Amino acid sequence: MKHFLNTADWSRPELQAMIDEARILKTSPHGDALKGKTVALLFLNNSLRTRTSFDVGAKELGGHAVVLSPSGGMWPLEFEDGVVMDGEAEEHVKEAAKVLSRYCDMIGIRAFPKFVDWREDRKDKILNAFATYADVPVINMETITHPCQEMAHIMALQERLGDLDGKKFVLTWTYHPKPLNTAVANSALMIAAKFGMAPTLLCPTEDYILDERYIEQASKDAGAHGEALTISHDIDEAYDGAEVVYAKSWGALPFFGNWEPEKGIRDRFKHFIVDEEKMAKTNSALVSHCLPMRRNVKMTDAVFDSDNCIAYEEAENRLHVQKAIMKALVG
Repeated sequence: MKHFLNTADWSRPELQAMIDEARILKTSPHGDALKGKTVALLFLNNSLRTRTSFDVGAKELGGHAVVLSPSGGMWPLEFEDGVVMDGEAEEHVKEAAKVLSRYCDMIGIRAFPKFVDWREDRKDKILNAFATYADVPVINMETITHPCQEMAHIMALQERLGDLDGKKFVLTWTYHPKPLNTAVANSALMIAAKFGMAPTLLCPTEDYILDERYIEQASKDAGAHGEALTISHDIDEAYDGAEVVYAKSWGALPFFGNWEPEKGIRDRFKHFIVDEEKMAKTNSALVSHCLPMRRNVKMTDAVFDSDNCIAYEEAENRLHVQKAIMKALVG
């Protein structure tokens, strides 16, 4: 039994096989690959695209999705081992995972960091607890990484560019009034490197460099394809010759859980917005964002609404790649 927790756990050929299957499913969306199968979708955080695409995807392949959330009547869960459960939690993840495994054929988990202590959040306890105790495949629907999103991104890039090897990929930090999760940024950097692109991480200062494990993984995968990971704080240098620009906001890890001092730094870099002037420095680059996106804060209307923006294609592809992932896991 294999889970889908991170793209780092899968080889490039394995991931490509799922993307190839997703292309077939995009053309012929209905089938019976999940006939008689049920997936439990556990949402501890809000969702629009993920919830809809997994629910619709299961139905289109003949399966059934059960959506669960604390606000929808689910018991509060405990994820720490060995604790005396005299607090808010009514049920331990051990029991929840074991019982859901007897009802369902897969379990999807969406659980964002608590944004208090990165040393704890980086352990990805909720996702890993379900993966440990479940007797069925577990799918990461976004925790501290977001592998489904980046599979959809790669699929959209291949639809426009074909072979991605050697293409300059720029992951650029952008301003947001709140410090956000690093999940999409972590996954974007890793999968760009895994698919042979030349990745550049553009961020305002060293404080915004991603967790070392994702930097190391991206560096390793880039090196395996004869490329190198570049970390830049220079807008002109990063955008120069780029063939793909991916925009995302995230909070600085050194200030994790102590966001007030970070706000002063973040507010100085609103000019990192993806605009027409920056895109003009690229090699007619494709541009995208995982959504939701604040227009004219992260990216200007003119860039987002341009023919080079593939955000809608990427969002649509969530449906197709997730169907391929579910199909692969139950197959």
